[in-house]
Amino acid sequence: MQTTERPRRRPWSRPLADLVGAAIDPVLARQGFGESDLILFWEDIVGGRLAAMSEPIKLRWPPRGASRSAAPEPATLVVRVESGFALELQHSSGVVIERVNAHLGWNCVGRIVLKQGPLARRESPKTRRPEPSAATRAAAEAHVGDIGDSALRQALARLGAHVLERASKPG
Repeated sequence: MQTTERPRRRPWSRPLADLVGAAIDPVLARQGFGESDLILFWEDIVGGRLAAMSEPIKLRWPPRGASRSAAPEPATLVVRVESGFALELQHSSGVVIERVNAHLGWNCVGRIVLKQGPLARRESPKTRRPEPSAATRAAAEAHVGDIGDSALRQALARLGAHVLERASKPG
């Protein structure tokens, strides 16, 4: 009988993603954030369009009352937003509150306060890949075959064309 041993992981060889949250949690705690999820996953929570024009700054917690047994009152999320975009974020604040609370798993945020101004972080614009050649697109469409949903078929053909284009390039 042959046994296969799993290679043991060294205690110092952990994915960097596991360490980032623990490293920045103390810094974010000073802004009222109990954990880094709200900052790290802001784009996933609110969507790309809202995240491009806004960023969470801090959570303001109301003072605790004498009865600590009751559930805490929800916090106020302070969000910096580009000046021209503040009205749109104000109108969608209810949806943002729902998404934040759903992500965190409890009724953490009760309202949003907007601070207008330039964002502290600016990501570099993503570079678009060049479109695949017509021959590569035709080959990808031939591989996709006959799929009833046209949107799915087109998406798979685009993906396949990019994969074939990348595979054909040397290096």
